[in-house]
Amino acid sequence: MDSIESHIRKDRQLLCDPTISPQQRRHIESELKELELYREKHPDDAHDPTSLELYCDAHPDASECRVYED
Repeated sequence: MDSIESHIRKDRQLLCDPTISPQQRRHIESELKELELYREKHPDDAHDPTSLELYCDAHPDASECRVYED
């Protein structure tokens, strides 16, 4: 995706499709919620965050999100 806004739009369009599976619907709803929370916390950041960025934004103390400086 080009930006977080286009990713959110795409997810919302997918949720309007009545033929998607319940599992896919749950995944998209979860992703959409994470994207919207990320957008709220970072209003000046327009890039489309990766799943790791979304996870670390929600769980900054997780071992996967630690940053070590030399």
